Amino acid sequence: MNFDDFSSSLAAPTPPDNLPVLLKALWHDGKGEWEQAHEIAQSREGDPAFDRIHAYLHRVEGDEWNANYWYRRAGMAMFKGSLKDEWNALVLHHLG
Repeated sequence: MNFDDFSSSLAAPTPPDNLPVLLKALWHDGKGEWEQAHEIAQSREGDPAFDRIHAYLHRVEGDEWNANYWYRRAGMAMFKGSLKDEWNALVLHHLG
């Protein structure tokens, strides 16, 4: 799957069956389904990849303090670009 395929899949009512779990979180966020995305991100606290998406989701929520906490847990600084740029970067990263 490439970025365009992933983006097109947002028109469907459910994520593709074979989508890895972190891409499912980003898929739900792309659909505006923050709670579902957040549940996935919280499911493996302590795993830097999950913590990284958790940080992004708190940034989406507008909670910069909490976002910064999760960025630190993921071992990185807060993303400097727009939320859309960060979502794109995360999707591209997890698509490999």
